[in-house]
Amino acid sequence: MSDDLPLPDDDPLGPIDARFAERFQRDDSREPCQLYLISPLDVGGDFSDRLRRALEAGPVAAFQFRVKGVDQHEAARLAEPLQAICAEHDVAFIVNDDVSLAKRLGADGVHLGQGDGDAREARAVLGPSVQIGVTCHDSRHLAMEAGEAGADYVAFGSFYPTTTKEVRHHPEPVILSWWSALFELPCVAIGGITPGNAAPLVAAGADFLAVSGAVWNGDEAAAVQAFAEVLAAQP
Repeated sequence: MSDDLPLPDDDPLGPIDARFAERFQRDDSREPCQLYLISPLDVGGDFSDRLRRALEAGPVAAFQFRVKGVDQHEAARLAEPLQAICAEHDVAFIVNDDVSLAKRLGADGVHLGQGDGDAREARAVLGPSVQIGVTCHDSRHLAMEAGEAGADYVAFGSFYPTTTKEVRHHPEPVILSWWSALFELPCVAIGGITPGNAAPLVAAGADFLAVSGAVWNGDEAAAVQAFAEVLAAQP
């Protein structure tokens, strides 16, 4: 049996030595891992109240506004009260996929999928202070390209099965170890993360845990509190 992990579909760099994970130790100079909430697709109704409850339940670094199938005017209408709640709680408000909506709202950041444009183009539109994140699936190559293009963070996943979106990329946690050992740029772990399975990703080097269903599919305050306990226990 090989000592190497399988080669990701989109990564031309080759496999990571499996022993890398055994040797990895989280760098004390990095900030502790933090929680990054992603909205459900439906943010109408009482969602503003739910978001407020979640943000008051424990530390949250960022909130990503992710809606599909609505025009920009409707998206802006839905986003504005949520953005105000985030501002009240000093939580970064990140727009998913839509650079023009992020600019319209004066959002703190935008998160780009691989088909949503280039980080350089987003930077030219949004300016130097806006946070730009890029989905990199299971590819170190894509992550390095994103960093070179000026991204502020890279996201790897899906680490666990998820019903939030259809995925075909399933990296091993060692990709987080490799990235955080070589690059200062923060990395986000995403995909099916719950309080029960989060600890290995924190130990592997994730700077942020991006979560959605684990929070919004139940009691959001209890879920945020449970994640806070996991993150407080990190070395």
